[in-house]
Amino acid sequence: MPTGHEHTVKAFDADIGQLRGLISQMGGLAEQAIADAMTALTRGDETLARQVRDKDKAIDAIEAEVERLAVRVIALRAPMADDLREVVAALKIAAVIERIGDYAKNIAKRVPMIHTGADRIEALSILPAMAVLASDMVRDVLDAFARRDAAAAIDVCQRDRAVDDFYNSIFRVLLTFMAENPKTISEVAHLMFVAKNLERIGDHATNVAEMVYFAATGRYLADRENDIMGDGPQGETRL
Repeated sequence: MPTGHEHTVKAFDADIGQLRGLISQMGGLAEQAIADAMTALTRGDETLARQVRDKDKAIDAIEAEVERLAVRVIALRAPMADDLREVVAALKIAAVIERIGDYAKNIAKRVPMIHTGADRIEALSILPAMAVLASDMVRDVLDAFARRDAAAAIDVCQRDRAVDDFYNSIFRVLLTFMAENPKTISEVAHLMFVAKNLERIGDHATNVAEMVYFAATGRYLADRENDIMGDGPQGETRL
Protein backbone atom coordinates (compact mmCIF):
# COMPACT_ATOMS: atom_id res chain seq x y z
CA MET A 1 0.00 0.00 0.00
CA PRO A 2 1.47 3.40 -0.96
CA THR A 3 2.78 5.49 1.91
CA GLY A 4 1.98 9.16 2.48
CA HIS A 5 5.43 10.04 1.22
CA GLU A 6 4.86 8.10 -2.00
CA HIS A 7 1.55 9.91 -2.50
CA THR A 8 3.31 13.24 -2.00
CA VAL A 9 6.05 12.35 -4.49
CA LYS A 10 3.52 11.23 -7.10
CA ALA A 11 1.45 14.36 -6.58
CA PHE A 12 4.54 16.53 -6.93
CA ASP A 13 5.64 14.70 -10.08
CA ALA A 14 2.16 15.23 -11.51
CA ASP A 15 2.34 18.95 -10.74
CA ILE A 16 5.78 19.26 -12.36
CA GLY A 17 4.49 17.40 -15.40
CA GLN A 18 1.58 19.81 -15.61
CA LEU A 19 3.92 22.81 -15.33
CA ARG A 20 6.10 21.47 -18.12
CA GLY A 21 3.02 20.85 -20.24
CA LEU A 22 1.76 24.40 -19.74
CA ILE A 23 5.16 25.86 -20.60
CA SER A 24 5.29 23.72 -23.74
CA GLN A 25 1.79 24.86 -24.70
CA MET A 26 2.73 28.51 -24.19
CA GLY A 27 5.88 28.03 -26.24
CA GLY A 28 3.97 26.44 -29.10
CA LEU A 29 1.53 29.35 -29.18
CA ALA A 30 4.39 31.88 -29.10
CA GLU A 31 6.23 30.13 -31.94
CA GLN A 32 3.05 30.09 -34.02
CA ALA A 33 2.45 33.76 -33.26
CA ILE A 34 5.92 34.65 -34.55
CA ALA A 35 5.41 32.62 -37.72
CA ASP A 36 1.92 34.03 -38.35
CA ALA A 37 3.02 37.60 -37.67
CA MET A 38 5.84 37.29 -40.21
CA THR A 39 3.52 35.67 -42.76
CA ALA A 40 1.04 38.49 -42.26
CA LEU A 41 3.86 41.01 -42.65
CA THR A 42 5.28 39.61 -45.88
CA ARG A 43 1.84 39.13 -47.44
CA GLY A 44 0.24 42.28 -46.10
CA ASP A 45 -2.47 40.06 -44.58
CA GLU A 46 -4.28 42.28 -42.08
CA THR A 47 -6.81 39.55 -41.23
CA LEU A 48 -4.04 37.19 -40.11
CA ALA A 49 -2.39 40.05 -38.23
CA ARG A 50 -5.61 40.62 -36.27
CA GLN A 51 -5.76 36.92 -35.46
CA VAL A 52 -2.23 37.08 -34.04
CA ARG A 53 -3.24 39.99 -31.82
CA ASP A 54 -6.41 38.25 -30.67
CA LYS A 55 -4.69 34.94 -29.89
CA ASP A 56 -2.22 36.66 -27.58
CA LYS A 57 -4.90 36.44 -24.89
CA ALA A 58 -4.48 32.66 -24.85
CA ILE A 59 -0.79 33.00 -23.98
CA ASP A 60 -1.66 35.43 -21.18
CA ALA A 61 -4.24 33.00 -19.80
CA ILE A 62 -1.76 30.11 -19.67
CA GLU A 63 0.80 32.32 -17.94
CA ALA A 64 -1.75 33.04 -15.22
CA GLU A 65 -2.39 29.30 -14.88
CA VAL A 66 1.35 28.63 -14.53
CA GLU A 67 1.56 31.26 -11.79
CA ARG A 68 -1.33 29.71 -9.84
CA LEU A 69 0.08 26.19 -10.14
CA ALA A 70 3.64 27.22 -9.23
CA VAL A 71 2.46 29.07 -6.12
CA ARG A 72 0.33 26.08 -5.11
CA VAL A 73 3.25 23.68 -5.56
CA ILE A 74 5.55 25.83 -3.45
CA ALA A 75 2.92 26.27 -0.73
CA LEU A 76 1.71 22.67 -0.53
CA ARG A 77 4.75 20.58 -1.54
CA ALA A 78 7.55 22.72 -0.07
CA PRO A 79 10.01 21.59 -2.79
CA MET A 80 13.72 21.72 -2.07
CA ALA A 81 16.92 22.13 -4.12
CA ASP A 82 16.51 20.73 -7.67
CA ASP A 83 12.72 20.61 -7.43
CA LEU A 84 12.43 24.18 -6.18
CA ARG A 85 14.72 25.43 -8.93
CA GLU A 86 12.53 23.81 -11.56
CA VAL A 87 9.33 25.32 -10.17
CA VAL A 88 10.87 28.79 -9.94
CA ALA A 89 12.31 28.42 -13.45
CA ALA A 90 8.88 27.50 -14.81
CA LEU A 91 7.40 30.58 -13.16
CA LYS A 92 10.04 32.87 -14.67
CA ILE A 93 10.02 31.19 -18.07
CA ALA A 94 6.25 31.65 -18.36
CA ALA A 95 6.70 35.40 -17.89
CA VAL A 96 9.39 35.49 -20.59
CA ILE A 97 7.25 33.55 -23.07
CA GLU A 98 4.43 36.00 -22.43
CA ARG A 99 6.79 38.80 -23.45
CA ILE A 100 7.79 36.87 -26.58
CA GLY A 101 4.10 36.66 -27.47
CA ASP A 102 3.86 40.41 -26.99
CA TYR A 103 6.71 40.96 -29.45
CA ALA A 104 4.91 38.82 -32.04
CA LYS A 105 1.76 40.86 -31.41
CA ASN A 106 3.74 44.08 -31.87
CA ILE A 107 4.99 42.84 -35.23
CA ALA A 108 1.42 42.05 -36.26
CA LYS A 109 0.31 45.55 -35.28
CA ARG A 110 2.71 47.04 -37.85
CA VAL A 111 1.36 45.05 -40.79
CA PRO A 112 -1.05 47.79 -42.00
CA MET A 113 1.78 50.35 -42.04
CA ILE A 114 4.16 48.39 -44.31
CA HIS A 115 3.83 48.14 -48.08
CA THR A 116 4.16 44.64 -49.55
CA GLY A 117 3.71 45.31 -53.28
CA ALA A 118 6.21 44.92 -56.09
CA ASP A 119 8.11 48.01 -54.95
CA ARG A 120 8.38 46.93 -51.34
CA ILE A 121 11.53 47.59 -49.36
CA GLU A 122 14.06 44.81 -50.00
CA ALA A 123 14.78 44.23 -46.30
CA LEU A 124 11.24 42.91 -45.93
CA SER A 125 12.31 39.77 -47.79
CA ILE A 126 15.21 39.24 -45.37
CA LEU A 127 13.33 39.57 -42.09
CA PRO A 128 11.64 36.12 -42.26
CA ALA A 129 15.05 34.42 -42.12
CA MET A 130 15.86 36.36 -38.97
CA ALA A 131 12.47 35.35 -37.54
CA VAL A 132 13.26 31.68 -38.19
CA LEU A 133 16.53 31.97 -36.25
CA ALA A 134 14.79 33.60 -33.29
CA SER A 135 11.83 31.19 -33.35
CA ASP A 136 14.16 28.16 -33.51
CA MET A 137 15.92 29.47 -30.39
CA VAL A 138 12.57 29.65 -28.58
CA ARG A 139 11.63 26.11 -29.60
CA ASP A 140 15.01 24.62 -28.73
CA VAL A 141 15.30 26.32 -25.35
CA LEU A 142 11.87 25.07 -24.31
CA ASP A 143 12.85 21.56 -25.41
CA ALA A 144 15.96 21.99 -23.23
CA PHE A 145 13.75 22.96 -20.28
CA ALA A 146 11.56 19.88 -20.75
CA ARG A 147 14.68 17.65 -20.81
CA ARG A 148 16.62 19.60 -18.15
CA ASP A 149 19.39 19.74 -20.77
CA ALA A 150 22.09 22.19 -19.69
CA ALA A 151 24.21 21.59 -22.79
CA ALA A 152 21.32 22.47 -25.09
CA ALA A 153 20.74 25.64 -23.07
CA ILE A 154 24.36 26.68 -23.64
CA ASP A 155 23.94 26.05 -27.37
CA VAL A 156 20.93 28.39 -27.49
CA CYS A 157 22.90 31.12 -25.73
CA GLN A 158 25.68 30.84 -28.27
CA ARG A 159 23.24 31.21 -31.18
CA ASP A 160 22.03 34.61 -29.97
CA ARG A 161 25.08 36.17 -31.63
CA ALA A 162 23.71 35.16 -35.07
CA VAL A 163 20.41 36.93 -34.37
CA ASP A 164 22.27 40.03 -33.18
CA ASP A 165 24.45 40.02 -36.32
CA PHE A 166 21.32 39.71 -38.45
CA TYR A 167 19.76 42.67 -36.68
CA ASN A 168 22.86 44.84 -37.06
CA SER A 169 23.07 44.04 -40.76
CA ILE A 170 19.38 44.80 -41.38
CA PHE A 171 19.60 47.98 -39.34
CA ARG A 172 22.48 49.29 -41.49
CA VAL A 173 20.63 48.40 -44.70
CA LEU A 174 17.45 50.13 -43.55
CA LEU A 175 19.31 53.19 -42.32
CA THR A 176 21.04 53.59 -45.68
CA PHE A 177 17.79 53.06 -47.57
CA MET A 178 15.99 55.62 -45.43
CA ALA A 179 18.73 58.20 -46.04
CA GLU A 180 18.54 57.65 -49.79
CA ASN A 181 14.72 57.56 -49.89
CA PRO A 182 13.37 60.12 -47.41
CA LYS A 183 9.77 59.45 -48.43
CA THR A 184 10.04 55.94 -46.95
CA ILE A 185 11.13 57.07 -43.47
CA SER A 186 7.87 56.13 -41.77
CA GLU A 187 7.68 52.68 -43.35
CA VAL A 188 11.35 51.94 -42.78
CA ALA A 189 10.97 52.94 -39.12
CA HIS A 190 8.27 50.29 -38.74
CA LEU A 191 10.55 47.69 -40.31
CA MET A 192 13.29 48.69 -37.88
CA PHE A 193 10.89 48.06 -35.01
CA VAL A 194 10.05 44.64 -36.47
CA ALA A 195 13.74 43.76 -36.64
CA LYS A 196 14.23 44.99 -33.08
CA ASN A 197 11.31 42.88 -31.86
CA LEU A 198 12.91 39.80 -33.43
CA GLU A 199 16.25 40.67 -31.84
CA ARG A 200 14.52 40.93 -28.47
CA ILE A 201 12.89 37.54 -28.97
CA GLY A 202 16.39 36.10 -29.38
CA ASP A 203 17.48 37.89 -26.20
CA HIS A 204 14.54 36.45 -24.28
CA ALA A 205 15.29 32.94 -25.55
CA THR A 206 18.80 33.45 -24.19
CA ASN A 207 17.37 34.53 -20.84
CA VAL A 208 15.32 31.35 -20.72
CA ALA A 209 18.43 29.32 -21.58
CA GLU A 210 20.21 30.81 -18.57
CA MET A 211 17.25 29.83 -16.36
CA VAL A 212 17.26 26.31 -17.78
CA TYR A 213 20.97 25.97 -17.11
CA PHE A 214 20.52 27.09 -13.51
CA ALA A 215 17.51 24.81 -12.96
CA ALA A 216 19.46 21.84 -14.30
CA THR A 217 22.80 22.46 -12.58
CA GLY A 218 22.28 24.81 -9.65
CA ARG A 219 24.91 27.11 -11.15
CA TYR A 220 24.62 30.36 -13.06
CA LEU A 221 25.89 30.22 -16.61
CA ALA A 222 28.35 33.06 -15.95
CA ASP A 223 29.95 30.90 -13.24
CA ARG A 224 30.57 28.18 -15.80
CA GLU A 225 32.17 30.64 -18.21
CA ASN A 226 34.45 31.96 -15.45
CA ASP A 227 35.47 28.43 -14.50
CA ILE A 228 36.38 27.65 -18.10
CA MET A 229 38.62 30.73 -18.17
CA GLY A 230 40.12 29.78 -14.84
CA ASP A 231 38.90 32.98 -13.16
CA GLY A 232 35.91 31.60 -11.29
CA PRO A 233 35.66 30.63 -7.62
CA GLN A 234 36.77 27.17 -6.62
CA GLY A 235 33.49 26.39 -4.90
CA GLU A 236 30.00 26.38 -6.43
CA THR A 237 26.98 28.15 -5.03
CA ARG A 238 23.94 25.95 -5.26
CA LEU A 239 20.34 26.54 -4.28
